[in-house]
Amino acid sequence: MEINRKIQTLDEFTIQQMRDFPNATGELAGLLRDIGLAAKRVHVEVNKAGLVDILGDAGTMNVQGEEVKKMDIFANNQFMGVLRHGISCAGIGSEEMDDIVVFEDEISKQSKYVCLFDPLDGSANIDVNVSIGTIFSVFRRVSELGKPAQKEDFLQQGIKQVAAGYIIYGSSTMLVYATRRGCNGFTLDQSIGEFTLSHPDIKCPETGRIYSANYGNYFQYAEKVQKYLTICQQKTKADGGPYTQRYIGSMVADVHRNLIKGGIFMYPATIDKPKGKLRLLYECNPFAFIVEIAGGKATNGTQRILEIQPTEIHQRTSFFIGSKLMMEEYENII
Repeated sequence: MEINRKIQTLDEFTIQQMRDFPNATGELAGLLRDIGLAAKRVHVEVNKAGLVDILGDAGTMNVQGEEVKKMDIFANNQFMGVLRHGISCAGIGSEEMDDIVVFEDEISKQSKYVCLFDPLDGSANIDVNVSIGTIFSVFRRVSELGKPAQKEDFLQQGIKQVAAGYIIYGSSTMLVYATRRGCNGFTLDQSIGEFTLSHPDIKCPETGRIYSANYGNYFQYAEKVQKYLTICQQKTKADGGPYTQRYIGSMVADVHRNLIKGGIFMYPATIDKPKGKLRLLYECNPFAFIVEIAGGKATNGTQRILEIQPTEIHQRTSFFIGSKLMMEEYENII
């Protein structure tokens, strides 16, 4: 992968891509610009979170029964606000909200797209200054334009996503998004306040030496998962190793690293959570789409993530994602 030194902003890039499609309306490009705007606002607060009263718990629980952080609420409000006031989104679903929110104004009802997002993934790490991120997913509506969006617009298989992406707030803030035309990364240039193309045409290496899993849950995992983790530990130079274990506990950071360097990320089901913990719509579908576009693979252990038919907004699943050959090795063992 080459690092692009030519300055090209996110807006310029999306407009340039539109030129290849004479009938394009620009709605998707507008939606991506709105997401970029919200990301800049969250970036500002994340970077000064230690100086203001925005760290820590908000004293409430989200629909999944998890403690909500103050920054979770702030990020959710930013993304909901820009999408509500834009002209490119008919409704949203968020990990932090009990149900979908449909925009009822006449312009929004004409919009072709709905958006799902995890406003701040890894928020438990906010207080200790570890990289966190936003994950988003865009679907074309299946309901009639001109009328309010419906729940079936959101409950579509991941393969039907038209775009998906994430923003990682780390040593630099980076926005990565994928469409069927490819996967590209943009780094926020704070001197001009714009996301600029820094990682064009991202390709996930076919193999790697990084495996990511929470060893604290080892005895909660299925026997075959334990077997694969043991094989990873025992890899030698003769059989493609040695592997190194890296687990940040912030999924955006873990998957981003493996996407760039090659590796496999695993979040299996456990005895306590037999259906898995990660959310299909807000976390797994977007990352599966991004990594597959980049040449990798993603499954729930037995089925391709993008082919799962969702039945509920906050559905959970186990999740395995990463470099193609490492995923195939895992599948052979399973």
